[in-house]
Amino acid sequence: MKKLISNVFLTYASDILADTNTGLTSTEIGKYFSAKSLDYNVDIPFHKPPFVDAPNKRTAFLENLKRFNSDQQFEIISETIERLQHLDSVKDLKNKLYSQYPEYIPSGQHILTTELVKETQHWLSAYKKAFELYNSALDKLNKNVYQRNLIDDLRLSLELLLKEVLNNDKPLEKQIADVGQFQQAKGISPETTNMFNTLLDYYGKYQNKYAKHDDNVNEKEIEFIIDLTSTFMKFITKK
Repeated sequence: MKKLISNVFLTYASDILADTNTGLTSTEIGKYFSAKSLDYNVDIPFHKPPFVDAPNKRTAFLENLKRFNSDQQFEIISETIERLQHLDSVKDLKNKLYSQYPEYIPSGQHILTTELVKETQHWLSAYKKAFELYNSALDKLNKNVYQRNLIDDLRLSLELLLKEVLNNDKPLEKQIADVGQFQQAKGISPETTNMFNTLLDYYGKYQNKYAKHDDNVNEKEIEFIIDLTSTFMKFITKK
């Protein structure tokens, strides 16, 4: 059974998402909650500014939010986060939301909270272009955008990482020999290096078929490809 989203967390989220200076405007809050009110047939106290009976827009946001059930609250907070995701406080809110209430994460998105993904983001953060594309792929997954571009973001992210680490300008499919030399220099065993390179070779062939060309991507394979890409990246970047 899912635990209810606590009032403490709802207040915390409202204070950030409806912050006086950086949060949604009163007009945006009114329009957004009016649409949700119609979607779920839920009465809300504040649908149009000025919110006369509320001391501030944070309170109006919170009181509206409380009228919905926890599944709907999770959706509302998640959607609002996407509008303000450039803010550090909102990024922190998203991490807390997903870590404290993982049971509400839509099917297929649990991978976003795994230790593998978190560790990959940590080690990859030193490689700006690769890091941005990796997060772009995760963002597409978060928004349920199951398409070729998601897979292509992963491919290009790994390709850019290898180019920077190996100090060359080769495409992914021509990096096998260089990766082998890199692994050998790190003291990796021949068996592990061969296994890594074999997987990388198959990965490149898969990407050539599904990412570079306009073929349909099987949604069931996406989580596996994210895991595999993350494993490659973590193995390459971890000190």
